[in-house]
Amino acid sequence: MTILDPPIPRTSLRTVEDLLDDLGVPASRVLLNPAPGQATIQDVIDIHARTRRLCELVDGTLIEKPVGFKESMIALAIASAIRAFVLPRNLGVVSGPDGMMNLFADLVRMPDVAFTAWARFPGGKVPEKPVPRLAPDLAVEVLSPSNTRREMERKRGEYFQAGARLVWIVDLDARTVDVYTLGAPDAPLTRRSNETLDGGEVLPGFSLPLTELFAELDRTAGA
Repeated sequence: MTILDPPIPRTSLRTVEDLLDDLGVPASRVLLNPAPGQATIQDVIDIHARTRRLCELVDGTLIEKPVGFKESMIALAIASAIRAFVLPRNLGVVSGPDGMMNLFADLVRMPDVAFTAWARFPGGKVPEKPVPRLAPDLAVEVLSPSNTRREMERKRGEYFQAGARLVWIVDLDARTVDVYTLGAPDAPLTRRSNETLDGGEVLPGFSLPLTELFAELDRTAGA
């Protein structure tokens, strides 16, 4: 399993470069109000309420979540396929890119798609809190141009440390899905556009032909 570097004490972040290196994101996505290192979960909620901007919370710093039209299309297609499988079997809950999850203290992530089994919900009920302390069984991230390798490595490690069992990283340019499991978190199985994505031990019996998924990107008005 990927072992994350221990968080850098906030007082030891001597430069902006240090901060960006630790977060693994470009400067354009780091919010300065509240000051880096001082943001809270309530700030994540408030900024979304005021501006509709989606921000994750990492080490007390607000990081804007990148959004894009194509990425949204594919995330919705994946969520729809998973939901169509999950609901008839009442397996749990499927959430989208604004589904805020408090994985650890000072850490809020928003997977583009997530499946969370009922066993993870206290009392087997959907939580009332806007940012519940929760980890998904399956986290799906659809890559955007501003996502860096360091950022995705960190996210993947955080998901698994929080208790996730399966992570899918979707690359629209390559038309592939890298499948990471808890048992082999650093050795992905790459599914290509002519292959089928399955739910493994998390969603046994689920399958999604990637030809159909990525065909969403090629649809036209005349098709």
